[in-house]
Amino acid sequence: MPQIQSIISRDNPLLQRLRKLAADPSAYRKLGELWVEGDHLCSACLQRQQVVPVAVITDTAWNGLGGLAPAHDRVAHQLSLLAVQAERVIVVPEALFKGFSVLESPARLGFLLKAPGDVRIEPSLPTVVLDRLQDAGNVGTILRSASALGVRQVVAIKGTAALWSAKVMRAGMGAHWALRLVEQASVDDLAQLQVPLVATSSHADHELPDAPLPHPCAWVMGHEGQGVSDALMARCDMTVSIPQPGGEESLNVAVAASICLYESARRQHRR
Repeated sequence: MPQIQSIISRDNPLLQRLRKLAADPSAYRKLGELWVEGDHLCSACLQRQQVVPVAVITDTAWNGLGGLAPAHDRVAHQLSLLAVQAERVIVVPEALFKGFSVLESPARLGFLLKAPGDVRIEPSLPTVVLDRLQDAGNVGTILRSASALGVRQVVAIKGTAALWSAKVMRAGMGAHWALRLVEQASVDDLAQLQVPLVATSSHADHELPDAPLPHPCAWVMGHEGQGVSDALMARCDMTVSIPQPGGEESLNVAVAASICLYESARRQHRR
């Protein structure tokens, strides 16, 4: 059984850290901790065999011997079963939990994890490069597609939304723990990659269906408004365009990324 502690003061140092993590998307870089909220993300974390130092659960979901909620409250019962997988369980009043929840409807359970340390680029892995993407939903969706379609590394150029922020993790739906995530990289750091860089462009060398895509490669996805920077585009070995017979000017970057990653995965599967 984990160590169990009840906290009722909002001034408790642990709760103060949780409020900082909830308020600042990049606070995990200073604090060295991640706040993961909700049963889906907590379950994904455990399925990926992550060590969970602390679970924080509301008193409304933590009742009975061993933290087992009343049987008639099936949701609370499930949350309690997840919480006891942690090394330590903190039980707080629901009103306090709302103070550090990142959700409109607080989930009543979260894990406080150790943030990943400095992760270096692995030269030979299939990779996605994110060039200053701003929208957390786009970033998380790309991580989810990357994990589903066989990419194993994502490199985020400085200026990209914080990969381990709560909003990106929510959009990623647990994909983070399947990927090697490199943050705060420079364009020059990409020289470490030993796989070709492929970018999407309206002035492309090839249309995607006919492009001689290399495998493995690093797909480069650019800023939502500005696209791929000139400095990064100059490093790319190939550019491709996605045919749009419907006549739209462009696609959302997360949609474009998913199409490109699927095409790479489809071709590899056929080999």
